[in-house]
Amino acid sequence: MQKLKAQLERVAKTDATIFLRGENGTGKSCIAEYVHNYSSRNGEFVSVNMGAIPESLFESELFGHKKGAFTDAKQDRAGRFELANNGTLFLDEVATMGPNQQAKLLRVLESKQFERVGDTHTQQANCRIITVSNADFEAMLESGEFRTDLYFRLNTIELTIPPLSARSEDNIVLAEHFIELHAKQYQVNPLPLSKLAENALLDYSWPGNVRELSHMMARAVLMAEGDCIDVQDLDFKVLNNSSKNVSSEDDITLMTLEDAEKKLLKMALVQTHNNVEQAGELLGISKSAIYRRLEKFGMSTK
Repeated sequence: MQKLKAQLERVAKTDATIFLRGENGTGKSCIAEYVHNYSSRNGEFVSVNMGAIPESLFESELFGHKKGAFTDAKQDRAGRFELANNGTLFLDEVATMGPNQQAKLLRVLESKQFERVGDTHTQQANCRIITVSNADFEAMLESGEFRTDLYFRLNTIELTIPPLSARSEDNIVLAEHFIELHAKQYQVNPLPLSKLAENALLDYSWPGNVRELSHMMARAVLMAEGDCIDVQDLDFKVLNNSSKNVSSEDDITLMTLEDAEKKLLKMALVQTHNNVEQAGELLGISKSAIYRRLEKFGMSTK
């Protein structure tokens, strides 16, 4: 992530369009705001979900409209390009746009001009464009589903955000950041993470990525009863028969039997919120066998 951070800070000072790719929940919108805040632009950061705009309202939403331009146009309305003047326009889920919408967006990106619906006055588009998507653009380009000329207009700089499972070194730093953020939001004192909680965060595979981590820390900030955030305060969304958090045989990393035993014990305790009896049932061993292993590995359920 340090390499990505350096790349973002380098391109933030320019007006180059940026295309962010990555799985859902990897923090693409947060990164877009980071680029905006690090840039020299003093306008607003304006976000729009392209997938939520009906085709009939596309021009009105992006370019605005004049009063009376159509039946429901009761008053003048500024579009997103106008609102983002000298700022950043963040286009989420660009892969959902149909052919007509793609053509209209391409025209503005090429000419840097637009008009409100029902208006003859041409305005200049003066905003930095950042787009995001998790779609398979290579397949969409090959099939013609997405215009090649628009794609290259959008991806002057293309950056891929790795999933949280691929950057475990960020887990604790991000968790502490979200604890501070949510503690301030809910006006409570931020609590430190216990060592056992830190280990659990490092061991978890994070199918929901950064978004899941943020939600988990928000809950922990509100629900923790002790003087720190412990494992029982972390709401891991793992089901006994779920495959979300279980690697396939081909992905298993070889390790000593002792290390494997220790890892399985940690996973069982995390999944059962440190309930020794339930952890024993998951692993098929007795409650006393769990305690013997806890002593053997110097682990604690507190």
